[in-house]
Amino acid sequence: MAYPPAARSSPARQPSVKVILTAADVSRVVDRIAHQILEKTQGAADTVLLGVPTRGVPLARRLAARISTFEGLDVPVGVLDITLYRDDLRRHATRAVGPTQLPPGGIDGRRVVLVDDVLFSGRTVRAALDALSDIGRPASVQLAVLVDRGHRQLPIRADYVGKNIPTALAENVRVTLAETDGEDEVRLYGEDAR
Repeated sequence: MAYPPAARSSPARQPSVKVILTAADVSRVVDRIAHQILEKTQGAADTVLLGVPTRGVPLARRLAARISTFEGLDVPVGVLDITLYRDDLRRHATRAVGPTQLPPGGIDGRRVVLVDDVLFSGRTVRAALDALSDIGRPASVQLAVLVDRGHRQLPIRADYVGKNIPTALAENVRVTLAETDGEDEVRLYGEDAR
């Protein structure tokens, strides 16, 4: 009598990982966004860049450096900490409050470009807008992001997008930058990363 083969235990599914942007791609995307900012702001006149911690800050500094290289113009850069403006403070542990550093000359009456790594639900941007209203009154506010992954919960869109990445809600986009993580790369994590 033949017995059926022993049931094999299937190994737990490992989430798949796909590299969306390499270091060279990230560099090209930053250059492109810098050029777009120059075009849409008439040469970045009266413009300041505010990075949202953590990875928005080095991205803002990179954009300012590229604008300086392309046009010889020093665009002021600042840091906008949004920790206390988040709407999920009661649900999740928060990181330590960081300093908000306004660029020389402040933001009043100037065009502010908020810079962040990933645009997802829009809640981080909403918090940044709330924080911004507490520190000044800019003439206008624009948004630059390295990655837009969709799934907005608020009516927010970016003015400058490095790469649109359609994702499933269960997937995660992870941006790493040399300044904070040791390397530049964007990865998509999920059981079926495309």
